[in-house]
Amino acid sequence: MGATTYRVEGMSCGHCEAAVRNEVAALPGVTEVTADATAGTVVVTGDDVPREAVAAAVAEAGYEVVG
Repeated sequence: MGATTYRVEGMSCGHCEAAVRNEVAALPGVTEVTADATAGTVVVTGDDVPREAVAAAVAEAGYEVVG
């Protein structure tokens, strides 16, 4: 199990963080999600969670994985 940090554009508040956390946490294999609007990051912990799936979940919440 490993942790991967993603840069996310557009998050600006606690509501943004919660929306991203909820979408990403629903992905298979995810065990923990930490979103930080100030840093513009989401840290995803889990087994074999594809980047594409995380990006799609973040997009569903209304934001974008960049970089």
